[in-house]
Amino acid sequence: MSMSRHLRAVSVLLFLSTAALAETPDLGRAATPEEIAVWDISIGPDGAGLSPGNGSPQQGAAVYVTKCLPCHGEKGAGKPNDQLVGGLGTLTGDQTPVKTVGSFWPYATTLFDYVRRAMPFNAPRSLSNDEVYAVCAYILQLHGIIGESTVVNAQTLAKVQMPNRDGFIPFSRQK
Repeated sequence: MSMSRHLRAVSVLLFLSTAALAETPDLGRAATPEEIAVWDISIGPDGAGLSPGNGSPQQGAAVYVTKCLPCHGEKGAGKPNDQLVGGLGTLTGDQTPVKTVGSFWPYATTLFDYVRRAMPFNAPRSLSNDEVYAVCAYILQLHGIIGESTVVNAQTLAKVQMPNRDGFIPFSRQK
């Protein structure tokens, strides 16, 4: 290939690539605030954004048996999926760490956020707020973090002191 043909080929490629970069695919549309609100359901450690509703460990046991037990086993013992209960004190020392809700998670509000968003695995976001609060109460009670008669709701959940609350190092994004 001659030098002039190379230059022409490079010129054509350069022209086409800059033209392609200037164009947009013009796909879709901007999401409306209402559409975003449906998925903007994150709950912070302070409980901001928790939904109305409530649940007790007894109510949670019934929900757990029907919707959680097949994946997480009897009383959160695990198998075939993750163990939810146990592992307290295993994050330090030479033992194998067992990361469960009670041993690892620093905030009870994270439990609500995760269960509401992702569980049950075969039907995420299908639980009512009362069912989510009840399952959270059941799991927290199995760990001994709350009592058997404790009712969990937006006001009480953020006040729950998780065993590993101080087990994380705060990270500041400020420079």
